[in-house]
Amino acid sequence: MWYNTKTTAMLGISYPIMQGPFGGRLSSVELVSAVSNAGGLGGYGAYTLSPEEIYEVDRQIKAATPKPYNLNLWVSDHDDAGGGITDEQYEQTKKAFKPYFDELNIPFPEKPAPFKSRFENQVQVVLDVCPKVFSFVFGIPAPDILEQCRKKGIKTAGAATTLDEAIALEAAGVDMIIASGFEAGGHRPSFLAPAEQSTTGTFVLVQLIREKVKTPVIAAGGIATGRGIAAALHLGADAVQVGTAFLACDESGALPVHRQLLFSAAAKHTMLSRAFSGRLGRGLTTRIAKELAGKEQQLLPFPLQTAFMLSLRKAALVQQQHDMVLFWAGQIAPILKHTRVATLMQSLIAETAAVMNPGKQQA
Repeated sequence: MWYNTKTTAMLGISYPIMQGPFGGRLSSVELVSAVSNAGGLGGYGAYTLSPEEIYEVDRQIKAATPKPYNLNLWVSDHDDAGGGITDEQYEQTKKAFKPYFDELNIPFPEKPAPFKSRFENQVQVVLDVCPKVFSFVFGIPAPDILEQCRKKGIKTAGAATTLDEAIALEAAGVDMIIASGFEAGGHRPSFLAPAEQSTTGTFVLVQLIREKVKTPVIAAGGIATGRGIAAALHLGADAVQVGTAFLACDESGALPVHRQLLFSAAAKHTMLSRAFSGRLGRGLTTRIAKELAGKEQQLLPFPLQTAFMLSLRKAALVQQQHDMVLFWAGQIAPILKHTRVATLMQSLIAETAAVMNPGKQQA
């Protein structure tokens, strides 16, 4: 059957459908458990959490589902280089954003403090709690970390936005490669070349990687229906990772206004921008993203830009100035239909079966 793949056998799941592990508290225990309980692989993006918070989230997930699930971290979690920013850099950013802070009638935040990487402490928690899958973006963990995962039976999945990144991931010995096409919502997890130079579409990327590597490939980006799943499988993917369609479900951690916008006319327009975090990511098109396009030199490095934007985001939400708020979304958003995980999973499974096995009933 179509759902019997190397990935489903490796992970002990019923269907080759993985939920995108959203960061920034857009994941939720309810979402992860609902996807896993429905036969897919739920995923929790933990890169913003402290080690203590990761332990607690993992405890809650284990209490909510006996099924496999995925914890996700960012290998490279800052572009700050540990030295912070100069006063001159900060003043340049203030100048670029002054009109927006003035419009919302809020003061500028203080200059963000230097950021200290949390990855090593976070990954120790992953090794301690032993999820079925440890996925990662923005790089490849050190060989000793991957070796510890192998010894503990934790399957690893690394994100690639280019063929070169996929080859590097296979050489490191990961169990799965997530082919992240530029259609996907959220940050572009490139690590060998600038994100702006790593914008291959999902289905092209899947074919390129499939030709050059033997590691199972997970297609991610622009997939929200069974037809998309079937297309990815036909092109050589072993499974798919679905993001925006799960983000739009009631079980996700997204704000109600975020979920509403994903089903609105606004979903027709998305764009890649560094304006909100300092790293390139795709979300619903906003006035800020459009007006600051080409002015990336005035932005702070990730994640200091995120810290700088926090007060503006909060004020814009309160004042309902949504064209100043980044709402993550992939290009596939205009065709979303489902608001509950159960109905979305049922639709994905039934539609994939109908395409892959026309005329036959789903087993």
